Amino acid sequence: MSGADDGDELVVLVAAAPERELSLPKSVAAFGGLDLWNQQPALAAAQRTIDAECTAQTLADAQRQVSQLIDAGEDLRAYAYMRQLVARDYNLGYATVLAQPSKLLPIVYTPTVGVACQSFGKLPQQRRGLYLSVEDRGNFAAVLREYAEAELEKDDDGRPVCQCMVFSDGGRILGLGDLGAWGMGIPCGKLDLYTVCGGFHPQKTVPVIIDAGCGDPVKNTANLTIRDHEMYTGSKQDRITHKSSAGTEVNTAYYGEGSVINEFMAAAGDLFGRECLLQFEDFNSNDAFPLLAEYRDKYLCYNDDIQGTAAVTVAGLLGAVKLRDPGCRDLIGRLREQKCLFHGAGAANLGAISLLATEGGLSHNQMFITNSRGLIWKDGADGTRGNFRNAEQAEYGFDGEPPFPHGRADLASMIYHLRPQQLIGAVGVAPGCFSREVIEAMAAVNDRESPVIFALSNPKTQAEITAEDCYSWSNGRAIYGSGTAQAPVEIDGEQRHPGQVNNVYIFPGMSFGAVACAARSIPDRLFLVAAEAVAQSLSDEDIRLRRVIPSRDRLREVNLNVATAVVVEAQRMGLATKNVGATAEDVQATLSAAMWRPALEDPSRL
Repeated sequence: MSGADDGDELVVLVAAAPERELSLPKSVAAFGGLDLWNQQPALAAAQRTIDAECTAQTLADAQRQVSQLIDAGEDLRAYAYMRQLVARDYNLGYATVLAQPSKLLPIVYTPTVGVACQSFGKLPQQRRGLYLSVEDRGNFAAVLREYAEAELEKDDDGRPVCQCMVFSDGGRILGLGDLGAWGMGIPCGKLDLYTVCGGFHPQKTVPVIIDAGCGDPVKNTANLTIRDHEMYTGSKQDRITHKSSAGTEVNTAYYGEGSVINEFMAAAGDLFGRECLLQFEDFNSNDAFPLLAEYRDKYLCYNDDIQGTAAVTVAGLLGAVKLRDPGCRDLIGRLREQKCLFHGAGAANLGAISLLATEGGLSHNQMFITNSRGLIWKDGADGTRGNFRNAEQAEYGFDGEPPFPHGRADLASMIYHLRPQQLIGAVGVAPGCFSREVIEAMAAVNDRESPVIFALSNPKTQAEITAEDCYSWSNGRAIYGSGTAQAPVEIDGEQRHPGQVNNVYIFPGMSFGAVACAARSIPDRLFLVAAEAVAQSLSDEDIRLRRVIPSRDRLREVNLNVATAVVVEAQRMGLATKNVGATAEDVQATLSAAMWRPALEDPSRL
């Protein structure tokens, strides 16, 4: 190719991918931009390795190349491979995931994404991802416009189109703690699942990090130096916090005049329209609950850690009802007859309890919850005494000080006294806390039916118990679910396939349905119908394998069922501003036709 041709090609490339400055992470922008940042020796060497491994031009080659890395136990390299493939050719990248969802979803999202986020700055940085720093407050609209012009699809009038944004401050990434700007792997991975499982066009979605600083090593579970690491991509400042009126530590930048959350949401609504969905992700619980309460009726938004996790937990509990009685038609009605003990009082469990109480009709004396002090209790209408830490915990506390051992180490004692049918663990920082004594207690108080035991903390290293131990210590009687996928276990010659009680069965369909009908808001009622849709999607094979959640290979089908249920209910409630269909069948057909699918027109690329 001649020099003139080279120059012409360069002009085309620059026009197709404009330079950005405002929407890059602060340290990358200060370094001179993405290209210069990635030319640092360690990153350049990593990029050469990725380029050598990611050469696929066909679906078959991509499956073979990434499978070689996974089969060799190189999950982080497989993660980097998939990031490169999607960035280079998103049709081929997402087609590869859709061809093998059970194998590749754990690579592009949990659990591998957690490991990737812990060293995100050590990986070559991609263009995808919008960063909004508190240093730029007052200028967020310009930051969003820069990103939209550079990265998004345009409509017929040349305006950028964004259907949804997943935004996080990196303050509580999975069970790993404060990773700051390195948490970008989560919004990116989440939106990969929006595309693969929910049918969103990848170029109409935006992953966002609100960079409000990053804490010291004590703020993450592995005690990693992140903010002060030489390859940290974000703003190298600590978070500025204060005590809220409820006495909890919150991020100062999120409240009052000049709130960066308010500025972000207003700028997004102005640029993309109020039908653009805004999903909160991995905020610390102390911020997550008040921010959701503040904005849920002002914008089309929800918090997946609270509401999505709540919905999939309820879906798993309803699935367990179905496993016990496959002929049961009123799953939530049957659940109202049982008791649940929630171990851990973070956003996940509090959200599940709230959904069960407000929308499912379970009474407070059927649901119990623990925190780091033990069983949560309160004394008096205003909770003047007790061991709760905030108002959300107090709301569902045991009435009066329990007359039995109820401290942090007394979980088995609580089980014998409360006699729950369900034990749901979402502690996040206490791996293995469901001891043999705890499992045997659950088996003993449920001597006539299978005890339900969920270990929902992610990644797998943080799980309250493994599938193998749970099945073994319960003599094969337990119905088990986990947050991170776990391998099948054989018990007395029979296969048990642990259900992955993961939000991926809820949020892609919830978001697709809400956007499709241009819902005004997303009330909790929609999350209950979504949970029921997941449970009702269990197949005969799922029931035979004692799987409380459908197989991962059916994720797109299940999320279509969720989206359908959400649209039907939103239309019934008068929340939909667009009519998608007169019947559930019409709605499902319209949604299915609207789902984005990878285009590999050339047969030689298959």
